[in-house]
Amino acid sequence: MKIDWAALGSVFGVSLVVTVALVALFTLGIAGLSRRERAAAQGGSAALAVTGAYVCFAACAAAVAYGIHLIVA
Repeated sequence: MKIDWAALGSVFGVSLVVTVALVALFTLGIAGLSRRERAAAQGGSAALAVTGAYVCFAACAAAVAYGIHLIVA
């Protein structure tokens, strides 16, 4: 049996980059919700931060769904 080390390294690199990107995107969503809490405590509105948070969470969900689709197909 021969192992294609270049392909294995490529898969590792792509999975590492995608994992870091998903964590960063989820972190941005959490930060957006945190700004909402901070604005509510100060009596303001943070509609843009909440919208951005929901967009980040939707992008995370879409990326996970696409990954599951790639595995199943």
